[in-house]
Amino acid sequence: MPLFSLDGRVALVTGASRGLGFAMAEALAEAGATVVLNARHAGALEAAAHKLRGRGFHIETAAFDVTDHAAACAALEKTISQMSRLDIVIANAGVTHRAALNEWTAQDWDRMLATNVTACFFLAQRAAAAMRKQRYGRIIFTTSITVRRGRATIHGYVAAKSALAGITRSLAAELGEHGITCNAIAPGYFETELNVPLLENADFVAFVNSRVALRRWGKPRELAGIAVLLASEAGAYITGQEIAVDGGLTTTL
Repeated sequence: MPLFSLDGRVALVTGASRGLGFAMAEALAEAGATVVLNARHAGALEAAAHKLRGRGFHIETAAFDVTDHAAACAALEKTISQMSRLDIVIANAGVTHRAALNEWTAQDWDRMLATNVTACFFLAQRAAAAMRKQRYGRIIFTTSITVRRGRATIHGYVAAKSALAGITRSLAAELGEHGITCNAIAPGYFETELNVPLLENADFVAFVNSRVALRRWGKPRELAGIAVLLASEAGAYITGQEIAVDGGLTTTL
């Protein structure tokens, strides 16, 4: 099989109706995979699927909230039953919350952990059970450069993404002998719906641009290549890594 080909592979991408999730799902489909798109809202999910099916790609959908463990497990089992395999899982669905330290509530904190780390862990747990049987699998998490560079007001988000970076390494250590790799992609500042509040702040946009070596924010499409790399044979010997895609923000002064 060519290094970057995903022909015959089956992938599940959470949070795939827009933004980075959609871009990664699109790239996997372009590489030949059958892709199951996930999002909470069926309408937005079907709209995203329609775009990709219109290009001739093999696309399925699974509408569920990743924090609903029963629904997530049911969707995973349905996918495996229908496709007879599951090769790639990109646990990308995430949320953020911005508030001064003294304004954070227990509910805010719990929501960050539930979506950004707990849901990802248990999705990987269920997926790994199927991947072990076929002696092949790729688990990919979306973390954040805030794991490496602190930023005020997003404490719960940073805590959750930091935990997910650690889980990436522990899963890699346990699953490698079964032919399963586990890696994380740490995006920098991208022009996505999640970042609209930031993008509307011209001063902050300029500040980020001044810190990024490429002097601009990323486009979702620019994250897609690393997802294909980690999902394909080209990334077969990469595991336990958190790879920043940030235009040089974390590596330059």
